[in-house]
Amino acid sequence: MNDDRLGSAVTTATVLVVAAIAAVVSYIHIEHLAVINGQTALAAMLLPLSIDGTVVASSMVMLRAARAGIGTPWLARFGLGLSVAATLAANIGYGASHGLAGALMSGWPAAAFIICAEMAIGMVRRVRRQTTAKTTGHATRKATRPASGRATRKASDRATRKASDRAIGQATDAARQAARAGQPVVARALAREHRISRGKAREIRTAVLAESDGHGGQPGQLART
Repeated sequence: MNDDRLGSAVTTATVLVVAAIAAVVSYIHIEHLAVINGQTALAAMLLPLSIDGTVVASSMVMLRAARAGIGTPWLARFGLGLSVAATLAANIGYGASHGLAGALMSGWPAAAFIICAEMAIGMVRRVRRQTTAKTTGHATRKATRPASGRATRKASDRATRKASDRAIGQATDAARQAARAGQPVVARALAREHRISRGKAREIRTAVLAESDGHGGQPGQLART
């Protein structure tokens, strides 16, 4: 188990423990408060579940939204705020008869739960943003590399074609100058000096031979290879 999984497990366990403590203590406080304020036994047992259950339901909706990477529904925020206010008020009201210390101690479990829940939700959102950023960055690099490679190959091919065309042009000019000077045009020499293929050199020699024959050249000298 790596550090991330261990940290996530510890965080989850902590939130669950705090939630369980808050739920039990809050249930006792609200149920007793309901009884002494005229509620029936059944209503007193169900009232804490409706209040703290709304806290849990709203928190779970917010957590699911964080994991899915979507915005938190406004109703979940409203329900969480309202139910937290209700459970805090009920718990503080239960301990208010014992003074400030009693009110603070009675209200602390509910406050601790909401603090831990918000920290857990915030952590999930940060992890989600980091994961999304890494995935996006990886996809961008993966999409860019082939495009960059194709562009480089195209540029290299263009440069090679230009160099080849330049070499062929230079070889052709050299062959024409030799023909005009009455010197033999040798395909092997053209290929070696201008770094072109033997086949291309022979084509150049043949073309220059045809030009020279048409303009009174000396075929005997041009025919050498």
